[in-house]
Amino acid sequence: MVNRRAGDIAVVLERDAALRELNRRWRGIDRATDVLSFPYDSGEKPRGGGSSVPRGPARHGFAHAGPAPRVDGDLVISIDRVREQARRYRVTRGEEMARLVIHGTLHLAGHDHHDAAERRDMRALERAALRASSRHVATLERTLARAE
Repeated sequence: MVNRRAGDIAVVLERDAALRELNRRWRGIDRATDVLSFPYDSGEKPRGGGSSVPRGPARHGFAHAGPAPRVDGDLVISIDRVREQARRYRVTRGEEMARLVIHGTLHLAGHDHHDAAERRDMRALERAALRASSRHVATLERTLARAE
């Protein structure tokens, strides 16, 4: 895993329809998803070479030269998936929103979950980050409750 340093991340909340369109446009997958990660660094290349990615969804396993790259990008999260997944996983909406922010940020940092080992590692990082941010998750939960 390439070392990364803190950068700027914007979080955009959208509905399923918008995420479906973004997923279709940038990944060629015609279905809604819960979170998409869009890196700001348009010079990042997919694993194994290829062309630059112009502000599209995060591609992982990048090769970088020079100082550690920043974790910069946009996270687009489906508020519809937050609600549905919170019910399914029996967590609060704040916990699910936080998990998706962490999940998307891990993608921006170069993590992925294509195979079992990657999934296991990524889930462990998500759990650790959620534990470390429990105070912020509670604030997020209160904010979501006021928004309804």
